[in-house]
Amino acid sequence: MRIGLIVNPNSGLGGAVGLKGTDGPDTVAEALRRGATPQAGPRARTALERLAARVPGAGLTIAPGPLGADWAEGLPLDLRVLPPRDITGTARDTVRVIRDMQPLDVVVFAGGDGTARDVMAAIPEGTAILGIPCGVKMHSGVFAVTPGAAGSMMADLLGDGDRIAWHDEAEVMDIDEAALREGVIAPRLYGLARIPVSRSLMQAAKGGPRINTAAALTSAAAAIVREMAPDTLYVIGPGTSAGSVMAAAGHSPTTLGVDALLNGDVVARDAQARQLAELGHDLPVRLVLGVTGQQGFLLGRGNQQIDAPIIRRAGRDGLIVLASEDKLAALSQPRLLVDTGDPELDTELCGFIRVRTGANRETMMRIASP
Repeated sequence: MRIGLIVNPNSGLGGAVGLKGTDGPDTVAEALRRGATPQAGPRARTALERLAARVPGAGLTIAPGPLGADWAEGLPLDLRVLPPRDITGTARDTVRVIRDMQPLDVVVFAGGDGTARDVMAAIPEGTAILGIPCGVKMHSGVFAVTPGAAGSMMADLLGDGDRIAWHDEAEVMDIDEAALREGVIAPRLYGLARIPVSRSLMQAAKGGPRINTAAALTSAAAAIVREMAPDTLYVIGPGTSAGSVMAAAGHSPTTLGVDALLNGDVVARDAQARQLAELGHDLPVRLVLGVTGQQGFLLGRGNQQIDAPIIRRAGRDGLIVLASEDKLAALSQPRLLVDTGDPELDTELCGFIRVRTGANRETMMRIASP
């Protein structure tokens, strides 16, 4: 198993000093001006210490200087250190180092979502990645749960490959930091990556470093926004799941209310049923719905503004349901419920429906009426 390691020394600088990330040299400079201290190097060191303790003498290809080797100094590891290069402090460093490291089976990186994007763009097809979590924002599903866990996973890769499973659909996400500083959450799915998953860690943590369900839900919301049809009214239900679609579209949701989008613009906030009825009479309608925790209601609990007339306008095929895998697994019974106040409509809505749980993941669930 051929593993390479690279550190983004700027990753995580902005967290403690009130910034929302450190993408770009100006933000890095501002973080340092505010007294930020390095995070990524020490966290990479923690991972390497765990690796060295588990597999003394483990072989590793590592970037030079502060991009890697400085943080492995004195550890009992068999390191192949790349020749020194000028450090630009930009994504160019990551791309050049990864290309110089090849061939590799796994690239381990210490960074955040921005670093994950750079790594994914640089690796050859078929190469896996594993993140040591260091960033301010980490919505991607490619990170170990802690630096120590990343070290244990490297140990499993180099010491006992039978403990490793492989997952080919880990989301690499990132958020526009400038927008985030203005209070706008605008996540974007940049691609899917191959990652190692340690069975030993999964057992110890009842699932260990599985795909982060919040990140998966965010990626599902981003996919829904990308798929939105023009000249179609999208009614966004209450709750954090449905609200994530508003966020993905660049708008703040009314968490406990109903909003509506048309061609990417907000046409109603905290709308009543009457307002929804007056919107876009001649336009197709889609309903974006979350699932109530434990109970499993799609309609009739907390979203009565979405009444029978607007549901009929949308039709059963116009329902877009999204929920985290954890929420679906926690339902008291494995089905979804509707209680629209119209028994005939409830019956029409019954049957199996796709529930979006990630950008490329769906679960079939049965709709029933109580």
